[in-house]
Amino acid sequence: MADLSLYAGRWIALAENNEIASVGVTLEDARHAGRVARPKERLHLAWVTPHPPHLPLPEWPLRPLARLLPTSQVWLVGGAVRDLLLGRPLHDWDFAVSDHALALARQVADVLEAAYYPLDVERDTGRVVITDPHTQRIVSLDFAGLRGKTLAEDLALRDFTINAMALTLEGQLIDPLGGSQDLTQRVIRATGDQTFTHDPARLLRAARQANELGFCLDDATRQAICAQSDAISAVAPERIRAELAHILHKAGAASGIQLLSELGLLSPILPEVQCLDMVKQTHPHYYADAWTHTLAALAAVEGLQAMRVGETRTADTDARVPVPRWAWTLLAETLMPFQHALCAYLDTPINAEMTWGDALKWGALFHDIGKADTGTVDAQGQRHFYRHPEIGAEQTAQRLETLHFPKKSTQAIQTLVAAHMRLIGMVKAPLTRRATYRFYRDTEDAGVAVVLLALADALAVWGRKLEQPYWRLLLSHAATLLSSYFERPDEIIKPVPLLTGHDLLAMGLAEGPRIGQVLAALQEAQAAGEIGNRADAEAFAHTQFEITR
Repeated sequence: MADLSLYAGRWIALAENNEIASVGVTLEDARHAGRVARPKERLHLAWVTPHPPHLPLPEWPLRPLARLLPTSQVWLVGGAVRDLLLGRPLHDWDFAVSDHALALARQVADVLEAAYYPLDVERDTGRVVITDPHTQRIVSLDFAGLRGKTLAEDLALRDFTINAMALTLEGQLIDPLGGSQDLTQRVIRATGDQTFTHDPARLLRAARQANELGFCLDDATRQAICAQSDAISAVAPERIRAELAHILHKAGAASGIQLLSELGLLSPILPEVQCLDMVKQTHPHYYADAWTHTLAALAAVEGLQAMRVGETRTADTDARVPVPRWAWTLLAETLMPFQHALCAYLDTPINAEMTWGDALKWGALFHDIGKADTGTVDAQGQRHFYRHPEIGAEQTAQRLETLHFPKKSTQAIQTLVAAHMRLIGMVKAPLTRRATYRFYRDTEDAGVAVVLLALADALAVWGRKLEQPYWRLLLSHAATLLSSYFERPDEIIKPVPLLTGHDLLAMGLAEGPRIGQVLAALQEAQAAGEIGNRADAEAFAHTQFEITR
């Protein structure tokens, strides 16, 4: 973060790249000067604290809150202080209050015309939910009574030193445990010996925050996690699911999952994934075990997702996916025509907790778990894993249900696992309209994610041994599938029916399941381009199913 000591006690206007556009003694001075200096940019106003380390406190929500909060006995705490010190954007705000936190939260909600929720009445904790007027994002303002008699006791009861700092409303940093120094050294350090016994979910949180921030666990904290890793089994499934979802949502998910394994946390919560390190593989797999391959597939998925927003990949971008440079180049060329459509698709929510982009990573994590129970060795010493997608899909559903995943998320990820070999199997023959229709009939909305997972899986299978003709063929089939979904859905994916059930009844077909079978065959023939109008459909029905007039 830039040194803001020169602007201590003043207002500044920050450009989108965090450059200082203007300075003012008052908010209005900084705003006006910023508009003059950068008339076309959206500027963010902040007040620079007069005390070291001179942090830029955003105008919103602190300025309206300053008129509501007491001048003392209220502190900004936890992750918000950490992110201010790191120069990261703030999305949620936590305040520690010496007393009557619930009443204060309700008062804030009333004045700001926001929603109020009593999170924990016993612990005097309330939440205000409001929309940021600048970004239109939903923001939470949490107010909690002190856990302890003093602020120092409250901070000592928190999880890690980097989350155990506070800031007065006048901008003075309170850091009794050396969290700012650990931030500088990029270290995750537990606040004390009881950190993980007080809340075993912190075992996962330590790994998640280390991976998310690119920090290291200090030796004592790492040893404590390894020694207590079995305690993670006692944590509520919903909390485990939330921590895993955070790890998979962020970049570097493969490193996060690997860290869980190193700490002994993966086996208790995702045993099907951890046991892949015992599953040996042979040609054509570049990696000798399914565990390393799975991490490579997860990294490759992130490579594909990065490409959709224009990031370039090379053989050196991620050592987990050491494919030739031309592999990424050809992939980028294939995906480029669908860039905007893919962005929209991957950002589409399956439910309130998961997008298709998130589901794609979960699919990569689970796609080969069926191999542990399906491995065989032939007379030539080659290993095979017949039916591992189907077996893995069943195991995936069981594990996700154990973690209390919502039904739609479970179904989406299960489909990805079950179908992840479909594209690879389709390259053995020309890709017809009928095959395309059947692919999306079986995979439905997950179809595009299945295509992307198959491409990532292929990169992780072949590695440096990937051959260009095979890769071009796979990409050609992928492009055809994506083009059909995004550009010709009404023609190939879900054509408007030419006949209805009532039409078939009028033509002489008796009521019963045969009606559905005929309609399904008609739609497939229509998608295949074999029939194009009502007369064709009637003739098809009469000829193929011998419907009497």
